[in-house]
Parts: sequence; structure tokens; C-alpha cells
Amino acid sequence: MSGTGAPAAGSHGVNTAAGHPPAAPDIARSITDPRAYAELNTLLGNFAWLRANDPVALIETPTFDPFWAVTRHADIMQVGRDKALFHNGDRQTILADRAGAARVREMTGGTHLVRTLVHMDDPDHIKYRQLTQSWFMPGQLRKLEPQIRALARRTVDEMAARGGACDFAVDVAALYPLRVIMLILGLPPEDEPRMLKLTQELFGNQDADLTRGTAGLSDATVAAEQLIAVFMDFSAYFGRVTADRRARPRDDVSTVIANSIIDGAPISEFEAMSYYTIIAAAGHDTTSSSTAGAVWALCDFPAEFARVKANPALIPGLVEEAIRWTTPVKHFMRSATADTELRGRRIAKDDWLMLCYLSGNRDEEVFDDPATFRIDRDPRHLGFGYGPHLCLGQHMAKLEMRILFEELLPRLKSVEFDGQPTLTASNFVSGPKRLPIRFAMA
Repeated sequence: MSGTGAPAAGSHGVNTAAGHPPAAPDIARSITDPRAYAELNTLLGNFAWLRANDPVALIETPTFDPFWAVTRHADIMQVGRDKALFHNGDRQTILADRAGAARVREMTGGTHLVRTLVHMDDPDHIKYRQLTQSWFMPGQLRKLEPQIRALARRTVDEMAARGGACDFAVDVAALYPLRVIMLILGLPPEDEPRMLKLTQELFGNQDADLTRGTAGLSDATVAAEQLIAVFMDFSAYFGRVTADRRARPRDDVSTVIANSIIDGAPISEFEAMSYYTIIAAAGHDTTSSSTAGAVWALCDFPAEFARVKANPALIPGLVEEAIRWTTPVKHFMRSATADTELRGRRIAKDDWLMLCYLSGNRDEEVFDDPATFRIDRDPRHLGFGYGPHLCLGQHMAKLEMRILFEELLPRLKSVEFDGQPTLTASNFVSGPKRLPIRFAMA
């Protein structure tokens, strides 16, 4: 195998028997470097080049096991739908460098820090998904709509009280989805600051502004150490929630998880804690990013702001386009269970593949003028993934965003940037980190 760094003992290579050359080093660095996702222009240019010239690209770097970057919308869908050929849980589900993966193995004795739905394959995946699935379907969510709308109104009132200027990412978008997920989990409002801190540390652990400090470690292991500490804090918190819900069941998702039965036995503590964590964190941070991304785009494309202001029926389209535009979940990894081919590339059993959702959501074969924010698009984006692992909370995310903008836009007379917005540095989950705006309310 060509490349600069030989895989560590026990790591996996990529089949290069067909002689396919690796992508250029600058492109490989761009795809793997969290900082590239905070700057975007170069990264999006590299993705566009790959889509046109090398849509299933071999990525080799000194610090990561080799993998295939899948950048076309159709190919991402093909991998996503084939749950038998492409597994989630056999290798790391999120891109991890060799040193970080080794640290996880050392600490846990396994491949994953947690075992959530995104780490599972069938038969476990469908069993665990069905535990809470009904809570996130449109029928159940309609019952919660009055409470969610009350939270949206409270959030808009708080924004209005800021006197015409705020950091929308911090002051609005970070708080509202958190309040919704706390409602669904049945957690007390006074715990919001703690939950916000934990979710930001979980998904922002590659960003120096969001991570918790860890001294005396090499850069390669810092992320793993910090994630372990965050998961321990999540486990301590939700351990108390589990004990309470088993003693005093309520009508909330925490009660469902605490009292779940899998194959005739109570859910394990490890998997219960993993379940709580993914709902609390993913149910908050990704929606926060898309919500802030919508306002960022409306500042960048004032004609779209005028359109949706004039026609509230376009709000669902605003929501869908904001999810495409922001693509909070930038990637997931899959591994091949057998030799196969993808767009002419020879993929070997155990090869690692990166589903580049950010690239798929800019695919020119699917989206006309993909660099333009347009609220009347056909919503064929990959913002929630695709196939059996389609995001469990997709209906909830779209509902809460729709309700917020139904409450905000009639009152929002104008909005514009009031400083330089910035993005979180993360190659996994990222979105607006700072979004200073100036606005006028009716």
C-alpha cells in the first residue's frame, strides 16, 4: 500500500490491488482536518473536485487508517441503504485517528465508547430503534405541539428582549432545541445549563473553544480522553434518572429507556446510558446547528428572507433547505462486509468508507446551483442520512424548527449580520458557533 504512514498493528488497510491512486495530500488533509469544516470554502471546493473527478476517493494520511471518501449523493444513498453489505458497528462509526482509536480500545476493551443506534447493525439496531420510535413519529409529536410552541414563543420573547442585537447561535439556537429535548426526556429545566455544556463538549470536542481542557496528552489522544470524561458525566447524570424512572415511571422517553426489555432481559446500563446520550445530544446539537444555519442563510440571501416573510407557507421549505445548507452531521463511517464495487472502485471486505453528507448535499447532479440557498427546492437532501439508519428524530427536528420560524418570522421585520459569524471546528457534527445579528422586531 502506498502512503506516508503504515497502519498500526491491528489496524485495517484498504484494497489497492486495482492500482487506484490515493487523493492528493491536500485534499486528504482537508477532509480529515476539523479546522477545514470551520472555514468551508476550500473544503467545499475539494469536495466539488472529487465529485467531478474521483467520487469514490482513496484517502491516505499519516495518522488515519486509509478509507474511501464517498462524495456523490447517489453513492452515499447506495451505501446507506445496503445494511447487509455496509455495516455501522464493525469498525469506528465516526472518523478516528489511529492513536485515538487505540486509546478507546485501551480504555474500553472495544471499538466504541458508547453503543447507540448509530453504532448498531441488525438484529440489534431494529430492536433498540423500536423502543422509542413511536415517541418521534408525527402522531405523538402533534400531541406535544402546544408545549413546543409555548417554548418557541418564550424563546422569541427572550430574543426580542435583547434590544435588537444578539448572538443567534448562542442566545437562541442553542437553547430552544435543548428545551424541546428536555421536555421529551422529562428532565427539569434547572438542568438545562448542565445538559447544554455536556452536549457542546460531546460534539465540539475538536474545537478549542468548546472542549474541556486536558493537559499532558498528545494531540492524537486528547479527543478520546475528553469524550470518555463527557460520557462519564452523562452516565452519572442519567444513572440517577434511571433509578428515579424505575421507581416512579412517567410519560416520557426517559421512562421508556429505563424500563426497556431487550430479548427478555432489562436493557444493560451501558446501552441505556448510550441511548440517553444520543437522544440528549443529537436531539439538541444538530437541530441547533440547522436553526442557526437558517438565520445565517437568511442574512446572506435577503431575497429569500423577503420571500418567506411574505409567504409563511414557505417555512417548511426554509427548514428543509437549512438542513441541506448546514448539514450538521458531516459524515458517518461504514465498513464493507464483503468484496464489492462502488462506482467502479474495488472495495474489499473490511474496507472503511466515509459517507460525506456535506458533499452529497452539494451534488450538482441532484441540486441545481447548490451553492445558492433556495427555499423552494425539492427536499432530497441527506441531512438525516439515508436508509435503515435514517435519523430517528427527523420529524421532531423539522417540527420544532417549523414552529420556531412560525413564531419568529411574523415578528422579525429585518435581520442582518452584526459581526463575523464563525463555524465550529469539527469533521463530525458542526454548525454555526457564533452568529452575531442585528434585527428589528414588530
